[in-house]
Amino acid sequence: MNQYPMTAKGAEMLREELNELKSVKRPQIIQSIAEAREHGDLKENAEYHAAREQQSFCEGRIQDIEGKLSNAQIIDVTKMTNNGKVIFGATVTILNIESDEETTYRIVGDDEADIKNNMISVNSPIARGLIGKEVDDVVNIQTPAGTVEFEISEVEYI
Repeated sequence: MNQYPMTAKGAEMLREELNELKSVKRPQIIQSIAEAREHGDLKENAEYHAAREQQSFCEGRIQDIEGKLSNAQIIDVTKMTNNGKVIFGATVTILNIESDEETTYRIVGDDEADIKNNMISVNSPIARGLIGKEVDDVVNIQTPAGTVEFEISEVEYI
């Protein structure tokens, strides 16, 4: 069984979603199915079919989250001493040497990645290029636009 890295915050968000699905969404869907059944003929009952489809989606998502949590290797970087190395869960500030543009990324698991919030997957090209490097290291990272040179200006374990 493969273990997948996940931050403590990402695991907590998944647990909250799982709790919401099981304690709120699932009972609502069961109620909707019961109400739709009362309307009679199930073959031509659009409400019933829509509720069953919602139920199917909800149960699938519950199984998906439970599977991810059971295979998660939860890593909490806030409990580690910062030695300046880029590791999973670290927040890294990099400087694009060519354009002098500074960007901050947090390296997270695949399920937590959200580029709009500057959270990149540990399997992304940028993260793979940064892992194991230290502050003031210069790294060349292959991007869709070509090879880009970055300097690591800050590494935080927050």
